Amino acid sequence: MFELILILGFGVLAIRGANNIGADDLDIFPRKISDKVGKLWDIAHQGMRENRFLRAEKALLTILKIDQRNAAAYNRLGILYAKQKEFKDAIDCFEIASSIESTPSSLHNLGLIYYETENYSKAAIAFEQALKLEDELAARHIAYAKVQEQLGNDKLMLSELERAAELEPNKETYQLLHKAYLDKEMQLEADQIEQKLKKMIVPAGRPKKVVRPRRVVI
Repeated sequence: MFELILILGFGVLAIRGANNIGADDLDIFPRKISDKVGKLWDIAHQGMRENRFLRAEKALLTILKIDQRNAAAYNRLGILYAKQKEFKDAIDCFEIASSIESTPSSLHNLGLIYYETENYSKAAIAFEQALKLEDELAARHIAYAKVQEQLGNDKLMLSELERAAELEPNKETYQLLHKAYLDKEMQLEADQIEQKLKKMIVPAGRPKKVVRPRRVVI
C-alpha cells in the first residue's frame, strides 16, 4: 500500500495552483486586508517548509477567518493535517475545498486521504472527478490504478498504468507497469516493458572514446 508521504508527493505535485495565491484572490479585499492575507500565506508556506505545523495552521486558520470560502487555504490545511496523520480533519478540509471550488488538486488530495484510510470506493470517485478535470498527469492515473487494484478491477488498473507510462515514459512508470504485468502473469507484456527499461539504463564500463576531428594542416 502507498505510504502517505509517497502519495502526498503526488498531491503536492498536483497542487501547484495553490502556491499561486495572490493577485486575483487578494484583489477582492481592501489593501490592508490583502496585505495581511499575503503575509499570512508567507507564514503558512514557510511553516510548511520548516515543518512548523502549529505556526502554519494558525496562519491558515486566520486566513479562513478573513475569507471563509478560501478553497486554497482549506486545501493547504488538509495537506498539513494529512502530514500529521490527522486524517479525519484532513478529509473535512479537502471536502470543503472541493465543495467551494472543484479543482483537480483538491479532488486528488481527497482521493489520496480516502485511499490512506482504506475507503476505496470514495477514493475512486474522487480520483475519477479529478481526472475528468485534468487527465494529463501520470500521478493521477497511478493513484487511480492503485485504487482499482484494491477494488479488484484488474483490467482498469492495467489500463491506467499503461496510460501513466504513455504520459511519462520513465523508469518509475515502467517499473510499476512491469510489476503489474508480472503479478497478472502477462509475461509477454512484461518482457516488452523490460526491454524498454534496459534501453533506459546506461551501460557500465569504459566511457566511449571521444573522436576528435582530424586536424588538417594547410
